[in-house]
This record gives sequence, C-alpha cells and structure tokens, in this order.
Amino acid sequence: MKSFFKTRLASLLLLSVLTAPFGCKEKGAGSEAQEKKSDTLTATDYTGKELRKVSFLPYWVATAQFAGYYVGIEKGIYRKFGIDLSIIPFKPVITSTTPVSSGEADFAALWLANAIELKANGTDIVNIAQPSFRSSTMLITKKSGSVESLKDMNHRRAGIWAGYEMLPKALFAKYKLDVNIIPIGNSNSLFLIGGVDIIIANWFDEYHSIINSGYDPEELNTFFFADYGFNFLEDGIYCLSEKLQKDPQLCRDFVLATLEGWRYAFSHPEEAIDIVVKYAKKEKVAVNKVHQKWMLDRYRDLYLPEGSKEFNNTLSTKDYTLVAGILKENGTIKEIPDFNRFYQPIIKER
Repeated sequence: MKSFFKTRLASLLLLSVLTAPFGCKEKGAGSEAQEKKSDTLTATDYTGKELRKVSFLPYWVATAQFAGYYVGIEKGIYRKFGIDLSIIPFKPVITSTTPVSSGEADFAALWLANAIELKANGTDIVNIAQPSFRSSTMLITKKSGSVESLKDMNHRRAGIWAGYEMLPKALFAKYKLDVNIIPIGNSNSLFLIGGVDIIIANWFDEYHSIINSGYDPEELNTFFFADYGFNFLEDGIYCLSEKLQKDPQLCRDFVLATLEGWRYAFSHPEEAIDIVVKYAKKEKVAVNKVHQKWMLDRYRDLYLPEGSKEFNNTLSTKDYTLVAGILKENGTIKEIPDFNRFYQPIIKER
C-alpha cells in the first residue's frame, strides 16, 4: 500500500465527487450561538426522525486504517447520530478533474499534503477534524548494514515510493545529505534483497510487512520523519466549505459519530477486525487478520497515545506552515492557502 499513490488518486477522485451537487438543509452559520452549540459534545436526539443520507470517501481500500468508519456503520453509531452512511469504495483509477455525475462524497479522509494541494488549486475544502497528531511515515535501515544514523545515509541508496520523493528530499536537504533515491512501487523486495540501504514505510503498514518477511524489530533502525521536524499528518476529515456553512450540525454529527466508532474499535479490537474483513471481502480485497490487528493497534497509538483519553483535534499552524511551505518550494502549489480558511474544526477546544 503505497501512500503517494492512494492519496494522489484519491485526491483526483475527491475533486470529482466532492464537487458533484449535494443536497443539504440550509442553516445559519457563523453566529456566536452556533459556535457555542458546536462546543457541546452531545448527540442530537434523532429518534423517530428520518436519517440523513451521507457518503464518505476513503483514500484506500477497506483496511483497519478506516476501522472507525466501518465499525460506526455496523454498530449503528452513525444511525444514532441521525446518519445513514455509505462508504464509496476506492477504485485505483485516475479520474479527470471535471465533476462527474456517477457519485458524490459529503466527507473524505485525506493526508494533509494532498488536502493543501487541492485547496491551493481551487477545490474549496476545509479540515473539520484532525484525529491523528503524528505522522506514521518513516525510513528504515538494517542494523546489519552500516546506516545507524541520518548522517550515515549520505551517498547511500534509498527506496522511495515513485512520486513521493518530496518529503525525503526535504529531510535530506535539511541535513545536507546526498542520497541516491531509487523509485519503488508496491513492494519492499528491493530492500529485503539488499538492493537499497534505506526504504520508506508507514509504521502501521510496510514496517510490519518487513517484520513479517523475517526481520525482528531489533534488527531494524527506524527514523520517523516527525522526529526530525517533518510532521506530515494523515487522516484529516474534510468536506467542502459550502457544506460546513450550510449544515454545520451534520458535519458535527459526522465527526462525533466517527470518533465514537474509533473508540469502539479500539476497545473491541477483535470485533473491529472481523468487521473490517467483512468489508474487505465485499471489495474483494485480500487482508490478513494479524496485519489488520497491527494496523489497528498502531492507529490507536496515533489517535489515542498512551495516557490520552480524548482524541486529538488540533492541526497546528507549525505543521501546516511546514507542509505548505515544502509544497510551494517544490512547485506543487503557487500560493499557500490561508490557515484559518483551511482549518475550521467543528468541535472546538474547551
């Protein structure tokens, strides 16, 4: 599962489906009363009321990295919040940027870099919740080699997902390293056979796959980008600004239901994995329960780190400015979108 491919393709699909017409009740927004209402973390009573049909677009196929959404559907959590949620299956097809009429998405999960790019290029999306507080992207080396630190990476070969060179290049430039980047696809094979000294990975996914290939954690060195000042956050919840303005109550209910779904998944991991496998089979996706359990556990670490009882809901200006600045330096965007127009959390910090 290569992060650049899934987020880039999802961004293109998102542009198509988010800009398709959607129906929502007109509601006032922006008043002091509305802001105070958003601060209250209780569900509206939807007993006996018609459910609101809502669609969600993940950036990849059915796996435990979206467990909270699938669990929320299966356990009736979204219905409790007055939502009849459908998940748009991910399809690895690059769509045009012209809106299509084949479907629509009310909400979507995106990586911060992809969301900023969409915003800068004209899609008026907003981040209404940021559950993850730390990037899971990392570099890995073998302890049997001689790359024990960042400086040891100088003049070495690094397997980097094709199209995702921007982040590693920024890290290498910061530490004045001359690293030979080798584009890789959907495989860790080149690293396993010694074709590269370094490989990029996600903590919740590829790292575990490498361990399952015969390496013990003690045999590997890990370098998290976040530890070196490059916290490229994942899994923000986004919608069009228009939807937030027209129906803030729906946005709030969706976020609260989603977080409750994640909380249930973390508290009932075996049941959550069974639910994920059920949806994966519907999409004809081959999944491994052991790997899905690892993925869910790591998402708990990213969403509810040890000692935390509440989900993160903060996108810092520091992380935003860093990511947006690198995108601009790289030529991906021309101007940096205004932070306050990009980040509009529906649940206010108290």
